[in-house]
Amino acid sequence: MANTYEAIATVTVGSGGAANIDFQSIPATYTDLVIKLSSRTDRVATNADCFIKFNNDASNLTLKKLYGAGGAASTGSSSSPAGGIGTSNGSTNTTSAFANTEIYIPNYTSSNNKSYSVDAVQESNDASAPIYATLIGGLWSNSSAINRVTLYIEESKNWVQYSTATLYGIKNS
Repeated sequence: MANTYEAIATVTVGSGGAANIDFQSIPATYTDLVIKLSSRTDRVATNADCFIKFNNDASNLTLKKLYGAGGAASTGSSSSPAGGIGTSNGSTNTTSAFANTEIYIPNYTSSNNKSYSVDAVQESNDASAPIYATLIGGLWSNSSAINRVTLYIEESKNWVQYSTATLYGIKNS
């Protein structure tokens, strides 16, 4: 059975920046969702932690992650802050370099708890900046169908101009 991706919405951050990238009124006509994110933040550092909320709820999220920075690998788990989706480039990272993230949300309309997975990597041409590559398995412990997804940055920072996210619906055909 072939899967078909259909773009539902794209958000490109304008010149003033944005605290959130928000997809609202997501139709329940697909089996799964995928978000492709190219991002950079205004946090004054080489990187910034990024997070997700479903239906405006960040309290029922837990995760396990495997990540690497430079030559070292680590593992971890989190329930606070919850909903991690890896790291994005901060304002002191290589100019015009953007991080890339893919978020996969299967069975988003199910009446069961919702899982999500993340594959994220930073880009940098600066040898002194740590480059994070992250794999995440997360769980939203809620039985409601997902109709809203919000992406945001730690410390109430902003996504900067040209950060772009596209939400895709996947249908089994």
